[in-house]
Amino acid sequence: MASKRQKDTEPSDSQRAAVIVGLLKAHGLRISTAESLTGGLVAAAFVSVPGASDVFDGAVVAYTHELKSRLLGVNAEWLATHGAINSRVAEDMATGARQLFGSAVAIGTTGVAGPASADGVLPGTAYIAVSIAGQDIAVRAVRLKGGRSRVRGRVVARALELCEAALRQIPVPGEGYDEVGRFA
Repeated sequence: MASKRQKDTEPSDSQRAAVIVGLLKAHGLRISTAESLTGGLVAAAFVSVPGASDVFDGAVVAYTHELKSRLLGVNAEWLATHGAINSRVAEDMATGARQLFGSAVAIGTTGVAGPASADGVLPGTAYIAVSIAGQDIAVRAVRLKGGRSRVRGRVVARALELCEAALRQIPVPGEGYDEVGRFA
């Protein structure tokens, strides 16, 4: 657990989202989100930033297996066999959002906040993926303690951290993207 001093020095979600918006602008890229566990909170972090409309395309909140499959292209057989709380589903959600919105970057979140287990997975388990066109998909599994709101809030923070780290790995700003930040 982070000490109070560490918590005081960590950026807030809106601060981290502002950094990501700046990175997206600098790279000439656009972003979207596909969220289950976080229910639109990642998108809300972005739209709280002035100027986010320059880089934010939109979001899908897909709670059901059927919507994950129909809207985001998550394999229905995989969902039926393995459930929605795993790294593959997070990756597919992020990739599906990129394709749906035409964004160069997308974040996908899936997990279980509790209080009960879901799909045989313990509360506090989540998977986050960041898909950037032309890059390997970045994925993070997290296991968090706390109530439903705390778990969802921490997943948002981890998603923003992963996105920022992935964007900082892009070697040449804007290379391979058109003038509105979509992969060419």
